[in-house]
Amino acid sequence: QVQLVESGGGSVQAGGSLRLSCKASGYSYWGKYMAWFRQAPGKEREGVAALYVSYAGGRITDYADSVKGRFTISQDSAKNTVYLQMNSLKSEDTAVYYCAADFKAGGSPLTVAYNYWGQGTQVTVSS
Repeated sequence: QVQLVESGGGSVQAGGSLRLSCKASGYSYWGKYMAWFRQAPGKEREGVAALYVSYAGGRITDYADSVKGRFTISQDSAKNTVYLQMNSLKSEDTAVYYCAADFKAGGSPLTVAYNYWGQGTQVTVSS
């Protein structure tokens, strides 16, 4: 059974940083995507960052335009954990952030077509 548990959310002032963690159990990263999504009140869930780890260890990342240059997705295989480092945070980054695993469709990995989801962690950025 796959379980994804997010942590690291909180409140921060604009310009600050946070690092989110997503610990996965019962899931193998190799040859699959993992991603971070967010959902603000009254808005649809949107993809923020995705990471593909090949069987050879190569990595491919994809980011939403709104976070490029500010957010970084990474993975620690030994800890079975995916991270989202968020820098230069803005008030519009305020949302519940979700970890997702096992992309089940073609096209962009920033769409919500994932088989497994975490419970979400709140990020609040005050201006």
